[in-house]
Amino acid sequence: MQVSIESSKGLERQLKIGVSADKIESEVLQRLQKATQTASIKGFRKGKVPLKVVRQYYGKGVRQEVVGEMVNSSFYEAIQQQELKPVGQPQIDDIVDNPGEDLEYRATFEVYPEIKLADLSKISVAKPISELTQADVDKMVDVLRDQQATFDSQDKAAEEGDQVNIDYVGTQKGEEFPGGEADGQDLVLGSETMIPGFETGLVGLSAGDETVLKLKFPKDYHAEDLKGKAVQFAVKVNSVAVKNLPELNDEFFKLYGVESGGEQKFREDIEANMERELHNAIRTKVKNRVMDQLFLLNTVELPEALVANEITQLKQQMIQQFGGGQQFDLNMLPDDMFRGKAERRAALGVIISEIVKVESLTPDEQQVRARIDEIASTYEQPSEVVDYYYSKPELLSSVEAVVLEDQVTELVLSKCKLEEENLDYEQAVKPDPEPEA
Repeated sequence: MQVSIESSKGLERQLKIGVSADKIESEVLQRLQKATQTASIKGFRKGKVPLKVVRQYYGKGVRQEVVGEMVNSSFYEAIQQQELKPVGQPQIDDIVDNPGEDLEYRATFEVYPEIKLADLSKISVAKPISELTQADVDKMVDVLRDQQATFDSQDKAAEEGDQVNIDYVGTQKGEEFPGGEADGQDLVLGSETMIPGFETGLVGLSAGDETVLKLKFPKDYHAEDLKGKAVQFAVKVNSVAVKNLPELNDEFFKLYGVESGGEQKFREDIEANMERELHNAIRTKVKNRVMDQLFLLNTVELPEALVANEITQLKQQMIQQFGGGQQFDLNMLPDDMFRGKAERRAALGVIISEIVKVESLTPDEQQVRARIDEIASTYEQPSEVVDYYYSKPELLSSVEAVVLEDQVTELVLSKCKLEEENLDYEQAVKPDPEPEA
């Protein structure tokens, strides 16, 4: 096999590869000879078809099959010979395939970049420190009660916390605008679901009252044509309802899976869930902060194939998040919408892989099992979930990948400047803002 590098520009490589005619012809001949034993051709008994006839009927197809396989196998031999690490599949062009002549073709592809890792001691990370308090548990109980609240209509003026049923029409410079109209909408005053001033403007109104609210949309409002614009809402109150919170009784506890044990068991379950959420949130914060620093300190030249793959994954995640079907055309979503995030993810993938290679890291089996046990603990039959993960190589690999990232995080934390950041429960479980692309 002959291999020559025709061009090397940035991360792109172009190889010209040649496979000897003898190798091609020998493989074609072997397959045709084998076919003489099984071919069914009119006028000949099975197993008695002459090689010449078999070649006439099947020679072209067999040769195409052999050439296709030879292109694949010779390409991987070539990249090993040249010590190249390709990203994605190569583009195969300029195939020259003539009987009696060497097979030649050109393979164009990108390679993984070589990077020099930054000194990990230059990284500085703030590690959140937080403890769950009884007040946090009490607050969560109130939240759960609020989720199951009912509302009873009453003849009274609306107060914060009451639910009003309203009709409204919004106008901007006397013209109605899209999305600014509703009939029979329920709204809890104080929920902050409407723009600033809307809900407070309804406090004190009773069923049958009408008012006009003169407001301004926030400057960061999602609709470009309404950002910071002055508007008016003509509102009619249809009814006012008072919130009724459920009693802390067995009927209420059963809504959250507590069949026995009463309030004590209910609170124990809540506390255990909150502790798990707090642990996971802090772990995620620390990991993300480490990744942010790795990304900022290491410059990576990115293969477009890696970025394109990340863009595709981000598109698929968005479609799944919003309930899109499998028939959704990913090309309807513009690549530029995802490029910044995709480049960051691709760069981190390269950086993490390099750290894993340099430090000779492998997934720690105990950490992998602990992760799977953690996932399984949220199910009714944890042992079955554990067995399922270990029976599915793709699921096990996904957990191992996460554990490797955790091990990279631990390595960085062991070498970087670490500061403690004291946070309360709500601050700790709130995700950090996403870094700008």
